[in-house]
Amino acid sequence: MKNLGPFSLLIICAFYFFTSCANDQDDYVQTPLQTSLEKQIEALFGSKESLILPASNNYSVIPNDAKNSITEAKVELGKLLFHETLLGKNPNKEEGMNTYSCASCHHAAAGFQSGILQGIGEGGSGFGFNGEGRVKSVNYQESDLDVQPIRSPSVLNVAYQDVMLWNGQFGAVGSNAGTEANWTVGTPKEANNLGFEGVETQAIAGLDVHRLLIDKDDITNSSYKALFDSAFSNDSEDNRYTKLNAALAIAAYERTVLSNEAPFQKWLKGDEFAMNEDELNGAMLFFDKGQCYTCHSGPGLNGMGFHALGMSDLAGENIMTVVDAGTKKGRGGFTGNPDDDYKFKTPQLYNLMDVNFYGHGGSFKSVRDIISYKNVAQHENNEVPSNKLSPLFQPLNLTETEIDLITLFVENALYDSNLKRYQPDSLPSGSCFPNSDSQSSIDMGCN
Repeated sequence: MKNLGPFSLLIICAFYFFTSCANDQDDYVQTPLQTSLEKQIEALFGSKESLILPASNNYSVIPNDAKNSITEAKVELGKLLFHETLLGKNPNKEEGMNTYSCASCHHAAAGFQSGILQGIGEGGSGFGFNGEGRVKSVNYQESDLDVQPIRSPSVLNVAYQDVMLWNGQFGAVGSNAGTEANWTVGTPKEANNLGFEGVETQAIAGLDVHRLLIDKDDITNSSYKALFDSAFSNDSEDNRYTKLNAALAIAAYERTVLSNEAPFQKWLKGDEFAMNEDELNGAMLFFDKGQCYTCHSGPGLNGMGFHALGMSDLAGENIMTVVDAGTKKGRGGFTGNPDDDYKFKTPQLYNLMDVNFYGHGGSFKSVRDIISYKNVAQHENNEVPSNKLSPLFQPLNLTETEIDLITLFVENALYDSNLKRYQPDSLPSGSCFPNSDSQSSIDMGCN
């Protein structure tokens, strides 16, 4: 072979470099692990597509309430109202006026949950970085607070739930068919009589429960008027600027809050490089030996079942309310059916790394802890009789390595890192959000 000059060597090296890079992509062969995972999902759910969350602006595909179609105008209005502290006009104490919003307990920084164990609306002070710095205001007694008696569920992926809350008490259709006798007049459950699905019903009832007020004068004398006009142009002006329409706009917005940019979602849509090998192994365990799929199904990996897993209720020296007997009984506390006692709705699994509390009572401090709990299947709450536990609550015989792999899948592959796309840049009122008390404003650098 003849000696090659420097220029010829450079040409040959470049040729091999570019052709080898091209071959890495062009000759890519799906690994057996990817093939096995795809086949397992198809066996369980029919296709990978059945677990795909749609684009947030694909309103015809996102599950709609038949009585509240999703429109761009409603979503834009709802996004603002959800974060608007100007609605905080019905506080127990004057200092709470205009300091809280829906997003006080469901904000992007905490995966649309509360950043603390027991969410605080009115009466809270501060925010911290991810909402973890919110505390009871020094001027509030516990009886004056708007504080959650159970851990705040996430708003993420609620379009795939027909009823809402841990006990499923909101929603007039689907899972709540036959519960009409429990839609008690004079309580928030009365809102079910309006006939909406859970997302809409919770938004309607929640405005009153959480001391939020839709003031027609505030709306018609601000830029919100044009937003209501656009979203509800078919309503007469007398019926346009109402609590009901505000709630329906909020619900339409909530239905679009989807974690559709998570790596697992990208993999489902065809990006074979979206998950690494450990995450793929974790997914395989999730949908096979770990049996997670028996409860966590559908695009939100939530399912619509209620299960008694013997988890503890809110407890500890920092809990600001006494958990009542009805709340402790979960689904049974709503339906009055003893067979439903201690059952709680299966939560969605996306963006769990944004908080440090898991289970309806926040008794677990990490994703791994709760997977380990289900693996051992020994209930922690002595108030829950053994004969009430779900038949699915059985030892899984996972190894520590397998628990680690499932944890990696849930924490990393189900994590959408860009949830701030669902919050507004600013509010028409100019208020800080999700809270506008003085300490929150300082924490968030908001004027």
